[in-house]
Amino acid sequence: MTQKFLPDLVSALREAGLRDGMTLSFHHHLRNGDFVANMVLEAAAKIGVKGLTIAMSSLFPIHKAMIPHIESGLIAALDTDYMSGPLAQAVSRGILEKPVVFRSHGGRPRAIGEGSLKIDIAIVAAPCVDRYGNINGTQGPSACGSLGYILPDVDHAQKVLAVTDFVSEAALTRVSIPHNRVDHVVVVDRIGDPAGIVSGSISLTRDPLALAIARNAQAVIRASGLLRNGFNYQTGAGGASLAASLFLREDMRRLGLKGGFLLGGITKYMVEMLEEGLFENIFDVQCFDLSSVHSMRDNPRHQEISADTYANPKQKSCCVDFLDAVLLGASEVDTGFNVNVLTDSNGMIIGGSGGHNDAAAGAKLTIIVAPLIRARLPIVVERCTTITTPGRTVDALVTERGVAVNPRRADLIDRLKEAKIPVCSIEELRETALRITGVPKAPARTGKVVGVVEYRDGTIVDKVYGV
Repeated sequence: MTQKFLPDLVSALREAGLRDGMTLSFHHHLRNGDFVANMVLEAAAKIGVKGLTIAMSSLFPIHKAMIPHIESGLIAALDTDYMSGPLAQAVSRGILEKPVVFRSHGGRPRAIGEGSLKIDIAIVAAPCVDRYGNINGTQGPSACGSLGYILPDVDHAQKVLAVTDFVSEAALTRVSIPHNRVDHVVVVDRIGDPAGIVSGSISLTRDPLALAIARNAQAVIRASGLLRNGFNYQTGAGGASLAASLFLREDMRRLGLKGGFLLGGITKYMVEMLEEGLFENIFDVQCFDLSSVHSMRDNPRHQEISADTYANPKQKSCCVDFLDAVLLGASEVDTGFNVNVLTDSNGMIIGGSGGHNDAAAGAKLTIIVAPLIRARLPIVVERCTTITTPGRTVDALVTERGVAVNPRRADLIDRLKEAKIPVCSIEELRETALRITGVPKAPARTGKVVGVVEYRDGTIVDKVYGV
């Protein structure tokens, strides 16, 4: 039996066989509080390897520490589902020779499972490890809840290395990753900053604009005919999305309905709906606040799921396939209902699909919620700067100034008109915005491709050009 606990990261990486050109994978459940990826790369630099590919499910401002490692040659390529902050800006300006591969949260486990993304060493930021090497995310000072995004990596990686700041002397009764999947464990002082990992609470918006959008979105759901017993729902943690969840809650109470499951990034507002009995289950691939972490720890109906179970299109089925409705955001929507959540209007990288195109593909009703104008620019454009979610999977755009429905959904248009919800064309929304903003200047971009956008099934839907 190999030695499970090793004294430091350098020893562990050497024991795992780290060498030039390998692919190291990380997960993002610690979000902007993550210390682990930066610590591991510092250790790799001490070993002196070069040309690594870093496959991390999402990258945040704290990962600006990777920039010097790109400049030194330690990192040669990045593979991710989302990217923001200084590292994203450096990539937009062409710091990497190889284009970043941008995937979705379902496309990533698909690629891992089929072998197009081969992982040599999977690094688990582990909030709690017992003395045998079992792992969970709901105990310890850096508890983050679900570890769903690293589970496919653990299943397929050649080696698995856990980094923790809390060792339980008692065997864990709740296990996310069993000890027989873990090669080595390293104990460090801190794996992350709790303030960046989760917030104590995510506040509801008081912005009248966001509240108007939320009310319009819930009106569309109500009129769609999908709001009934067994209703399955996903939304994000943005202001309009959270408010729409409260309006949904009011409708379900009034109608005496009981939903099936809540899905996606989970907040206390979803937890409250579970505890109230408005939904049967939460299927959780990522917790967004402490309430959801505690709920997963204590409530058996709040279940941790892997990214495979969440959204992998090559599985026999995945949770997004059973969604009735999903609310999603956008940086841009074009007149073909294609959506951009990866770049801003100038082409600078500001995010990524995450589960956006997965949920859009699976849900019976996909609603994009966005203000008609953001930062003095129209949200509706002739052609998205970068396409991340194809328009064929989008049913409606809901703004504070009107609702546009994809012409493919004539049935939905009829239902909304019957409910006396004003419907306009997406071209009309664009014209309304342009009358206020004027026609924006086209962004200046370089000819260098700095990223490729992969759809959940592996096809390339767009390229990201340098700015």
